[in-house]
Amino acid sequence: MATPPGQPAISITDLVTFRPQTAALASDPSNVAIVGLPFNPYATIGQHVVAGTLLGQPAEVRFTPYAYQWDYGDGARSRTGTAGASWAALGAREFDPTATSHVYRERGSYTLTLTVEYTAEYRYAGSPWIPVTGVLTLPAPPLEVVTTGATTVLVSGDCRQQPSGPGC
Repeated sequence: MATPPGQPAISITDLVTFRPQTAALASDPSNVAIVGLPFNPYATIGQHVVAGTLLGQPAEVRFTPYAYQWDYGDGARSRTGTAGASWAALGAREFDPTATSHVYRERGSYTLTLTVEYTAEYRYAGSPWIPVTGVLTLPAPPLEVVTTGATTVLVSGDCRQQPSGPGC
C-alpha cells in the first residue's frame, strides 16, 4: 500500500524512537553441541506492535522479523527465513537437521550470534497499516555453545534392529 495522499513518506530512519523487541536465543541440546551431530539453535521472536509518537502524532509500528543471519562462531554462517524452533515444537527427533541447525566439527567453545532483519509498517489511530521503506537489523544477545564428543552404547541391538534407539 502506498503512502496516503497528504501524509509524508516514512522511512526506517523515522522510527528511531520505536524499538523492536530483541530476539532471545535457545538451543537443542541446551548450549551443548555434540561434535558431528546437528545442533539446533532457534530464536524466540515474532511479529509485534510498539506504540509511540511518529511525526508528532500517536502511532503504532508493527515489526515483522523476516530474515535471520546466523553466525555459528566457527566460521560458518547462514541466512534463513525462519527463527527455527525446538525439536519438540517441530515434531522432530533429537539431532534431526533443521533449517537453523549446524554441525560443529571440533570440540571447543563457540559464540553463536544472530542478527534479525525486520520490516516495519505504521498506522495512526487504527488506520490501515502502511509499509515503511527500509529494513532494520537488530542483534540478539549471543549464545555460548560448548562442543563435546559422545559415545553411544546400544543395549538392545544395532540401528537396523532398533532404528529409534539412542544415536540412531
